[in-house]
Amino acid sequence: METAQSEAIEFFDNHPEFGDFKSEVLTGLRLPQKRIPSKFFYDQRGSQLFEQICELDEYYPTRTEISILERNSAEIAALLGDDAVLIEYGSGNSRKIRILLDAVRGHGVYIAVDISKDHLIQSASELATAYHELDVIAICADYSKPFSLPLDAALSGKPGTAFFPGSTIGNFDLADALAFLTNTAATLGPGGSMLLGVDIKKGTNILNAAYNDSQGLTAEFNLNVLARINRELDADFDLSAFAHRAFYDEHHGRIEMHLESLADQSVKLDGTAISFRKGETVHTENSYKYSTDEVRTLAARAGFHAARIWTDPNNLFGVFYLTVVG
Repeated sequence: METAQSEAIEFFDNHPEFGDFKSEVLTGLRLPQKRIPSKFFYDQRGSQLFEQICELDEYYPTRTEISILERNSAEIAALLGDDAVLIEYGSGNSRKIRILLDAVRGHGVYIAVDISKDHLIQSASELATAYHELDVIAICADYSKPFSLPLDAALSGKPGTAFFPGSTIGNFDLADALAFLTNTAATLGPGGSMLLGVDIKKGTNILNAAYNDSQGLTAEFNLNVLARINRELDADFDLSAFAHRAFYDEHHGRIEMHLESLADQSVKLDGTAISFRKGETVHTENSYKYSTDEVRTLAARAGFHAARIWTDPNNLFGVFYLTVVG
């Protein structure tokens, strides 16, 4: 692990391995059920579209989670205690972490963990500038895999609280979600805790509307991955020949997003021809939804105890305070 010190933050670089974009896409498109990993959604345009999606009337998760954090910030701060050590898995636009930092009055330690080095340093530096009494540490790492925290003098031996908002846990398949939470419990160690945002199971109509918005932004977001492949991998996808499809699968408890081929066609990607039948789909994302009992069970299997749950009045979303067992 390389260490660097800037004026505002302490930076640790674990040099995480990025998957090869071309090989992962080609491998996925050769499967019987074609797939493109959802992590490739987030080029610059994809990230912009997702920010817009979060503001839509139909897309409730972001505003609902923010309202839960704001309404319960004092209680959360009391659980975190003085000089809290907050560890955010994935550094987003910082809106949610700022609610927690304001609640603990900008004291303690903030550790941001993200695979995107430039974005990580920028967002961590902005928080260091905004909260002068906060010690800010940035770790460039793949948080979906085991990694170590810099348990040095800055942490003063105080257990950390991982912060994983946005229902991102739903993008993991169930086995991967269990592995991620198990790794997180081991990383935090005895006395550690986690604030986990989870999209709660609810009526199918609400879920389907959230991923099929009337403005078509989610469709554009889904199709944008093909535009990225065209631009970066010398492909010739005709975006008008594919359509966004999203639906809730009650059996698996998840929203599935697909891109459906509207005709028999062939696409070239870096010189490789890939055929599509009319009606064939490319699976681009899963978003699992959980009941509160399912979260408790999953947490227990991973070595956590669900000590506290906050939800909104309509029970659309939940923020779970998990503590490491033992």
